[in-house]
Amino acid sequence: MMIENAERFGLAQLHQLRGRVGRGDVQSYCIMVNASDSKNSMKRLDILNKSNDGFKIASEDLKLRGPGDFFGIRQSGEMQFLLADIYQDASVLQQASEEVQDLLATDPELCEEENINLQHYLEIFFEDQKSRLNL
Repeated sequence: MMIENAERFGLAQLHQLRGRVGRGDVQSYCIMVNASDSKNSMKRLDILNKSNDGFKIASEDLKLRGPGDFFGIRQSGEMQFLLADIYQDASVLQQASEEVQDLLATDPELCEEENINLQHYLEIFFEDQKSRLNL
């Protein structure tokens, strides 16, 4: 497979395209042609050249391009965490994610007594987010 103007694609897209070749017994190749000579563009393609790990590629892309806008089209900017740094606190954020999954597995409606305050806080938080988005 040959991908021309590879700099126009996100790393996740390129990683997915690259994964479409080489699934059989026959040797295959994915050649990415970069029309840009910018250092950032070369660095992004170098990340793909050095890794097949989708999580690592996504993490590096996040560092280079920023998190984007969940409800929009923007692909740059800073994460708006109040207490955490997405890069330095990745292990803490991963642990928090696992604990949330465990909590939702045991009490998905957050109805148990020890989770009522959390349920109330989340209702307030999401109402505030809706009003910000004019939903």
